[in-house]
Amino acid sequence: MQTFPTKFLWGAATAAHQIEGNNLNSDFWANEGRRPGMERSGDACDSYHRYPEDIGLLAEAGLNAYRFSIEWARIEPVPGHFSNAVLAHYRRMIETCFENGVTPVVTLHHFTAPRWFAEEGGWLGERAIDRFRSYVEVATGILDGVAWVCTMNEPNMLAMMVMLGRLAEDPEAREKWQSPTVDGMPRRPCPHPTPRSGSASSRPITRCGAWCGNAPGPRWAGPSRIVRSSLAREASRSCGSSGGCGRISTSTPPVTTTSWACRRTRASG
Repeated sequence: MQTFPTKFLWGAATAAHQIEGNNLNSDFWANEGRRPGMERSGDACDSYHRYPEDIGLLAEAGLNAYRFSIEWARIEPVPGHFSNAVLAHYRRMIETCFENGVTPVVTLHHFTAPRWFAEEGGWLGERAIDRFRSYVEVATGILDGVAWVCTMNEPNMLAMMVMLGRLAEDPEAREKWQSPTVDGMPRRPCPHPTPRSGSASSRPITRCGAWCGNAPGPRWAGPSRIVRSSLAREASRSCGSSGGCGRISTSTPPVTTTSWACRRTRASG
């Protein structure tokens, strides 16, 4: 009979906006009821207040990991103002996981962003990278003891969401767009795989103290060698220049939510 490693993580995953409720400063909240398919989230599951019960139920079910996201729109409700109360709230969630014998896997960004960030142009805005870096530098201050960090949930899907938003505003571009999953038609050349956003090049945003990586979304094919190599180069530059080890793993670590990760053990300083 096949067995799993003793440290294998069996868990459940959530997104803050989907379960917390009343995420009033979020760009998603602003668009609910205005865009097709975006119904009002309202109180949702009220997990912002009921998280102890939720984590307890997860532990009772025999799971040993919980991947949840912290909400940027709550932590930084206006540019440059960070809520200590919200940061303390998410730290209490982490402590509650520890108390229940559950490994927290913290996602820093799960699709939603502050409304003011969207009004600045979102991920295509001139200050997008600096804004996100500033948020991450503050948010990671509550992650002491957290061994697993997911920087972004499904960045490939996030990029597609940005693209679809632009197509909705430009009928001519919408007519020219071709889904990459359509078979039997000539495929357009893919762009260079190095990830870039806004007007600035990608730069490191924080120091690695744990397994750090993104959670890739569905793909119609696995990552090619050139994409994996590019991701490795980017991670190596970021980790190495941030005081990390510079070692790269392009294989999936023993948890289902993180891949293409760089790791620096705490013992190494």
